[in-house]
Amino acid sequence: MPQSLSKVAIHIVFSTKNRTHEFTNPSIRDELHAYLGGTCKALRCPAIIVGGWTEHIHILCLLNRIISISDLLKGLKIESSKWLKTKDTHLRNFSWQAGYGVFSVSESSIEKVKRYIQNQEDHHRKKTFKEEYVEFLKENLISYNEQYVWD
Repeated sequence: MPQSLSKVAIHIVFSTKNRTHEFTNPSIRDELHAYLGGTCKALRCPAIIVGGWTEHIHILCLLNRIISISDLLKGLKIESSKWLKTKDTHLRNFSWQAGYGVFSVSESSIEKVKRYIQNQEDHHRKKTFKEEYVEFLKENLISYNEQYVWD
């Protein structure tokens, strides 16, 4: 077969270091989401949707067959961290958490995940990021040690 083809949708979740609420300003949050979407595009992993809340990010994107998940996350975090440090004086020392979660998304679930990401504000009136993240780990049958999940 001369051609290599793939379509792998992934849901990426990561937070600010120590889950500090850095994105309380809606305009910075919206700009960040747009910036992360542009970075996904530049890394040839087009974003379907980028969202999140005051201390974390959700990205639903298509993983390009020539980039690893770790290289994608490294690029997203490095580029957005540099950019954020220029946006506001309170973000001068900004950093993301070291880890991240990545979950596969079937074609039939893309719209469901997209709606989930769109409704972060409502969702987080009822549930904290920590509760949400642990729920994702459990739903995806990912073994974890709580001692190493949070930095």
